[in-house]
Amino acid sequence: MVKAIAYRTGQFLRALTARVSREEVTEALRLLTPEARALFHCQSIPDRRHGLAVYRMLLRAGYTNQHLLTAALLHDVGKAAAGLSVWHRVIIVLLRRFAPRLWACLSKGEPQGWRRPFIIHARHAEIGAQWAQEAGCSPLTVALIRRHQDLLTECQTEEDRLLAALQAADNAD
Repeated sequence: MVKAIAYRTGQFLRALTARVSREEVTEALRLLTPEARALFHCQSIPDRRHGLAVYRMLLRAGYTNQHLLTAALLHDVGKAAAGLSVWHRVIIVLLRRFAPRLWACLSKGEPQGWRRPFIIHARHAEIGAQWAQEAGCSPLTVALIRRHQDLLTECQTEEDRLLAALQAADNAD
């Protein structure tokens, strides 16, 4: 429990102080099409920072699959539909950890009114996958974005193996 609190506190502080320099993104964005670059830039600064961190972790682990690396940069792009503030993110983390039933209620239904950020956050993988598809990303990239929050019980396919790598890097940041 103490580790989880320390991790989430660090995550919160990183979100408050997140910066993304032009130099950091230049190399990563080379693999993206202009449409996918536009998606990357529509993300909040903390989400861009996170995507870059996941991308770098995968590179350090030896992954070179461009579909996976593109998914790393864009896996949370659907959150941009909600305009999540840091406070929304804190509330979401707390609800998911300490009040999962309440989170389940708040994150269902039509994305309207004060619950809109919660519902969009819950659906961000599907929203992001749709946007990635519309931006011309590969079917594999779209599938990885769509599935990045799914519980993976077996690694039977290459897609599953890449998804497991994406999820490990996502959870490590």
